Amino acid sequence: MNLRIETGNFDDFFEAPFNAYGSQSPFVSPLRSDLQRFVSHDKNPLFSDQGEISIFTALRDDRPIGRITAHVHTASNELHGLRRAYFGYFDCAEDKEAAGALLNAAENWARERKLEEIAGNFNLTAMQQIGVVTDGFENTPYTDQVWNPPHITQFLEEFGYSAEFPMATFEIDLKKKEAPAIGPKQQAVLDDPDFQFAKISRWNIKERMEQARFLLNSAFAKNPMFVPVSAEEYNFQAKDMVWIIDPRISALLTYRGEPVATILCVPDLNPFLQRIRSRPGLSMPWHFLRHRFTNRRAILIYAAVRADMHGKGINPVVLRQVILSMKATGYETLGNTWIADVNPASLAQTEKAGGHQLHRTHLFRKVLK
Repeated sequence: MNLRIETGNFDDFFEAPFNAYGSQSPFVSPLRSDLQRFVSHDKNPLFSDQGEISIFTALRDDRPIGRITAHVHTASNELHGLRRAYFGYFDCAEDKEAAGALLNAAENWARERKLEEIAGNFNLTAMQQIGVVTDGFENTPYTDQVWNPPHITQFLEEFGYSAEFPMATFEIDLKKKEAPAIGPKQQAVLDDPDFQFAKISRWNIKERMEQARFLLNSAFAKNPMFVPVSAEEYNFQAKDMVWIIDPRISALLTYRGEPVATILCVPDLNPFLQRIRSRPGLSMPWHFLRHRFTNRRAILIYAAVRADMHGKGINPVVLRQVILSMKATGYETLGNTWIADVNPASLAQTEKAGGHQLHRTHLFRKVLK
């Protein structure tokens, strides 16, 4: 059967994982229009020109069965002193020839730009979906969690990639778990009138998101792979937040009126996206409304405490507030995006909150010769 690799055809790029994995897999695609703008060099502020991202699709007898992006995050390379290319959205049928051709296309793209290594998945930065699932394949992902079948890991290893930077995603069963207990540090925060939770609503969401971005940049400044997120990039990624956010399940803590900590959560959209196969259509508004009234899952996108407030027991106070609000408003499970093994404090806090592991994930890297 004939195999070919094409470049730049978004329609085939979008269709490939649906053909590769079938309708019964846990795979969930971003909404078609969102994915299209994510991988567009002229729409995504992450990229400054056309040469910074390409999309490749593998077709077997003209049927899309695999895909990959090759891109460069220039700001990350400059900040961390790397000459690294990134691959992302690597999805493929159980077809070794197709997988090898896709990886080879991404590697050649990187070599043409004199880059020394390639790593992924990055969809598209470390502050978005990253990693390849290496365990927990049977577990349904939440919004912003990656998923792939076992053969993706096998193909990467067979084509010379090594697993590194281990991570995990988690889930908390809110029906079984009480809100986390608080200790003396947390009680001191709760008793201090200078600490107040700010109101979050659809009317002030723009201001609150800018405060959350400030806290993200402050809290994560020393984390591996982190690059400060500009207002343009943040707003691009959170473009439709006003429509999907449930203000009851996020929290912003202030100290003397200034933001010091946030936990940003959104309802899990994956069941809705699966129903519409991530394709907008006439029935999409009905499915969205139905999902809003029946959904019981939420995802913690990130938690951030301002750098000068670390060590004061603030994050458990905010997490407790979020979990209490979720339980009171009918949410039953809370997922979280990736936590790296090099972050034992966050892992310990997640375990203390009752989190159990959903997926084991790794980055896969290859030195280019």
